[in-house]
Amino acid sequence: MEKTESEANPEEVNLVLESKKKVKFDDILVDLGDFGKYQKKAYFLLFLPTIFSAMQKQSWVFLGAKAPHRCKLPEEFPNSTYENADINLTSMIPWNKFEGSLSSCSMYDDEGETVSCTDGWIFDKTTFGSSAVMDWELVCEKKGMRATAQAVFMAGVLIGSYFFGWLSDKLGRKVSFFISVVVQAIFGFVSGLVSDYWAFVILRCIVGATTSGVFLVAYVLAMEMVGPKYRVIAGTLCQYYYTFGYLVMAMVAYFLNDNWQLLQIVLTLPCVLFLSYWWVVPESVRWQISEGKYEDAKDQIYKVAKENGVELNTEKVDLMITTTVNEKEKELTAKKASVLDLFRHRRICFRTLNLCFNWMVNSGTYYGLALSASNLGGNPYYNYLISAAVEIPAYAFNLLVLNHPRVGRRLALSGCMLFAGLVLTVTIFIPKDQTMLLVTLSMLGKLAITSSYGTVYIFSAELYPTVVRNVGMGASSMSARVGGILCPYINMLSDFWTPLPLIIYGALAFTGGILALFLPETLGRRLPETIQDGENFGLKDDSVQEVSLNENGKPDV
Repeated sequence: MEKTESEANPEEVNLVLESKKKVKFDDILVDLGDFGKYQKKAYFLLFLPTIFSAMQKQSWVFLGAKAPHRCKLPEEFPNSTYENADINLTSMIPWNKFEGSLSSCSMYDDEGETVSCTDGWIFDKTTFGSSAVMDWELVCEKKGMRATAQAVFMAGVLIGSYFFGWLSDKLGRKVSFFISVVVQAIFGFVSGLVSDYWAFVILRCIVGATTSGVFLVAYVLAMEMVGPKYRVIAGTLCQYYYTFGYLVMAMVAYFLNDNWQLLQIVLTLPCVLFLSYWWVVPESVRWQISEGKYEDAKDQIYKVAKENGVELNTEKVDLMITTTVNEKEKELTAKKASVLDLFRHRRICFRTLNLCFNWMVNSGTYYGLALSASNLGGNPYYNYLISAAVEIPAYAFNLLVLNHPRVGRRLALSGCMLFAGLVLTVTIFIPKDQTMLLVTLSMLGKLAITSSYGTVYIFSAELYPTVVRNVGMGASSMSARVGGILCPYINMLSDFWTPLPLIIYGALAFTGGILALFLPETLGRRLPETIQDGENFGLKDDSVQEVSLNENGKPDV
């Protein structure tokens, strides 16, 4: 009995159908429905865990909140208040004329000499009732340890992006996603119990790594089943899960003000609910095909078709698998690109350096502004809520302008960074007592940098030639993590002058905005595939021609 085409293995189908049109996975997605019932359900469920990953990413704002402090005097009890009315504090502690408050790190000894705090510190608990900074006294000579805790967390994010990327390729997206959720739940919970600073920092580093695993795999699993028509919109809207996480975290932190360790545990506990995803989350169809699990891939595709209420052409599905396998074989025989390929050719080298700088600035400024919300004066909870809320119009702005023919990627990136640079740098002229104006300018900067951060990801993926796109995006992502690692140390400078970190972020953002103008526009152009295409891209006589755009601003190829 002869096999039908749908029963044949991919090699046999290739021989029978070699003269027929190639079918891409996106062609099958169009037949399934670009964003049908199944995709909507998967999209909603897969990004839910990212809400709690977002909370972990910026929880140090409240876990490591710093408060006004002064030296504890020998005659005081540990539970004494910051403004101890029973003691004439100004006779025992120097007055800081610049800050208009008691000195934070010095006191008078019995002979009237100024000395460092010898018996610990008393913290003002009016705003923050508890924090790791208070418990471990991460102030004065140890204030750098506060920045180090967040820097190590961001180093974990860097490690996790590579580790879970490798793990998802080896074991599959589903297994990688489940492992990252389990590890985040365990280590996040334990980090709320430990009483040692370095144990906490190491545990938080591991939690940081899992935030990359959760978002990376969720993004791949959810977005790979979204059709081309809705991919840009879905890729932007998923950022709102992060924004929602930030908003909720601020409210939870407000109600758990008196116990920072309980806050860490509460932010982690919902991860336990996602253990049920083992029976809910499907495996990646693309990964199944790449691993030779053709029948599993087809079963998954037909399951989606059934839930969406459509019928698929089985021959077309077989041809899609064959096409994918053939392309995979070509990739295996082709020369592997390396990071060095990004720097061997002059124009690609300059663009890579430009993009890496912009990724570093965007990431550093984005996280720096979010983490510094409590340093600006006023109510830190309101400041942080506003900082999170401005992301809502920022992403909406991207949806409006990125595919607009008169704006495109280059002007959107440059314009937002220049605006952020301008409003942040202007803070140099703001008087110390104008707290509200300082906060307003900082939030405007956060809005603009949020928009540019979302833009630079799309822009970079389109600028790198196909043959070096993965390594190029990897280099850019690593640069972003460097920015995230450095920003806690930049924020420390607010101890010397409140707007100084904002001025630094502003100067960097303005520089990045100017550099972005030297990049070629990608909207409405076929993307470069070879190194030569990349070298010629943007030149008047380049071979990568302009193409017409469909209703979504994407090239009709």
